[in-house]
Amino acid sequence: MIERKLSVFLCHSSQDKPIVRELCQRLSAEGWLDPWLDEEKLLPGQNWDFEIEKAVESSDVVIVCLSNNSVTKEGYVQRELKYVLDIALEKPEETIFIIPLRLEECTPPRRLRPWQYADYFPAENREAAFARLLASLKLRAQDLDLRVETLLPVMPIDPSEAAESKAEPKPDVFGEMEFVKVPAGKFLMGADKMERDIPYHYWVGHFPVTNQQYSTFRKAMMRHHSFPKGRNLHPVGNISRISADEYIKWLNEHAVDLPSGYTFQLPSESEWEKAARGTDGRIYPWGNELIRACNTRDKNIGETTPVGTYSPQSDSPYGAADMAGNVWEWTRTLSQENIGVIKGGSFGDDIMYARCDVRAFYSVASVALSFGMRLAVVPISAE
Repeated sequence: MIERKLSVFLCHSSQDKPIVRELCQRLSAEGWLDPWLDEEKLLPGQNWDFEIEKAVESSDVVIVCLSNNSVTKEGYVQRELKYVLDIALEKPEETIFIIPLRLEECTPPRRLRPWQYADYFPAENREAAFARLLASLKLRAQDLDLRVETLLPVMPIDPSEAAESKAEPKPDVFGEMEFVKVPAGKFLMGADKMERDIPYHYWVGHFPVTNQQYSTFRKAMMRHHSFPKGRNLHPVGNISRISADEYIKWLNEHAVDLPSGYTFQLPSESEWEKAARGTDGRIYPWGNELIRACNTRDKNIGETTPVGTYSPQSDSPYGAADMAGNVWEWTRTLSQENIGVIKGGSFGDDIMYARCDVRAFYSVASVALSFGMRLAVVPISAE
């Protein structure tokens, strides 16, 4: 692991300075990113052309901020962009180097169109856009073997307000994977919101199982798990219920840090649904509003996205991410012999299938790119 920050160059028009300055501050606050903004990095007396070209050449990623100011007017940003594109041609294929970021509705320059862009507008969608941007930057850092470690500001807490603090607890770690705890108790299940009770606390995966995590198992079994380069943090796909059970059996044989009396399992349908919707019977993990904060067909992405791309705005009440969209998730519940229940919808489905109450049924041997899994840690005695 290389101990340095990911270097990020911000290519932008001077007219867009206010919003780019705000973006630079947010990137810096992450702790593992080193954004390059001319007004902060250039010193009096330095040669503008030379320093900017040097900064672009030494950058790990270039975020090209696009607006009508930058794409329709001749100026310095066009010269920067030409140099950025020249450097990009020297990078290996599939390297995340250029990230076009639209600041408003505009048409990207022709030479930038091969790269998938992100929208940093409107203002109400900016959190989701920033989360997707971070996901891409994390993939680039991973390719360079750089440490990704978000540094959160430490704020003094008034003891009188401590009881009202809503800070989310840190996930628990079992088998080097993050889990969030779901307390015992009643909740509302299904479209008819029937009251159900789960009399034990349990944990579900903070994220779906990723390609990287599943590869560890496959390698240990002297098998190969193939997936496109750069998708280590995407959820694993093409998983049957049978494959999921094999993976879980292997995990349990090597588990050393599970709570006493607990085991790795797929969540039951009830456990999955409570973890996704909480106790108030909400429609989606984030609430009842259709805000499309997940990877479903309407996003027109056509493939999986890195886990956590839409976190935290799409998280469940307990902090589980990606429980709507991205990939369907197997449960251990069988509707009949050899027919399993899957939940959550996927990138290829309409958002109606991302409702917490929706269930689909497939043979336990069925595989599809959109079939993945999320682990649970449940009592050994749980059905």
